[in-house]
Amino acid sequence: MNSSKRRVLVAGAGVMIAGAVTAVALAVGGSQQGAGEGRIDRQALVAERGRTVMPFDLEQTTHRFTPTATGGIQDVVADQRGDTEQIDLIRAHLHKEAEAFSRGDFADPARIHGADMPGLAQLRDGHDRIKVQYEDRADGATLTYTTEDSALADALHDWFEAQLGDHGAHAESGH
Repeated sequence: MNSSKRRVLVAGAGVMIAGAVTAVALAVGGSQQGAGEGRIDRQALVAERGRTVMPFDLEQTTHRFTPTATGGIQDVVADQRGDTEQIDLIRAHLHKEAEAFSRGDFADPARIHGADMPGLAQLRDGHDRIKVQYEDRADGATLTYTTEDSALADALHDWFEAQLGDHGAHAESGH
């Protein structure tokens, strides 16, 4: 093999290695930034992780995140009105999460979105200054987050925004 063909093969191998390193980095750390194919890969990874944490079916439910001046509102609803199976699963999960978040336990979101998820460290550290209120709704459940600490309200907004991006078609902004 002549040297020009060898250089092409080596260059091609370098591109393949760089692509593999990028894929592994997304799978392990999961950048919160990016668009296009990387964003779609991240959303698929988050959906896969979500199935191990959330008992309801992401394809049959929608997360809605609404920032407020003092925190935010998170709704999870069944897409089909009267889908009692999904509604019951949503309610059980959000009730459990409200109790965990009130104790500063954000392990489930960290498992789904990664430990470096925007806002997560601040929420964990400031959990005693955030009121998390659970409420049933006809089509699912709601968690309302309230704080007098503007930095924690900003962290909640960052956390909501990250979830919107990560959940893709399974989430929407409430405003």
